[in-house]
Amino acid sequence: MKKPADCATMAEIRAEIDRLDEDLVRLFAARAGYIDRAAEIKAEVDLPARIDGRVEEVVRNVRRHASTHGLPPELVEKLWRRLIDWSIAREESKLGPDSLRKG
Repeated sequence: MKKPADCATMAEIRAEIDRLDEDLVRLFAARAGYIDRAAEIKAEVDLPARIDGRVEEVVRNVRRHASTHGLPPELVEKLWRRLIDWSIAREESKLGPDSLRKG
């Protein structure tokens, strides 16, 4: 892995961005594995896919991480809310929609 300042050409920059994109996809896939396991556990204990308190806790955490790493918290929050919505939809595909659960 080269640092940005060590890249002398656009080809080097693009190669590093492509490498990082692959790493990000791998991390998202790992995260999805935890989402799938959460759905299994939630089914066992009759929890809904969306738990609003947890959603807001995740958002607070990523906003803090964004600030720590010099990224705009508002942008990271928007990205993460999309990721959270996707994760909840993934859970609902296994649990059924929250609106139809007795929960």
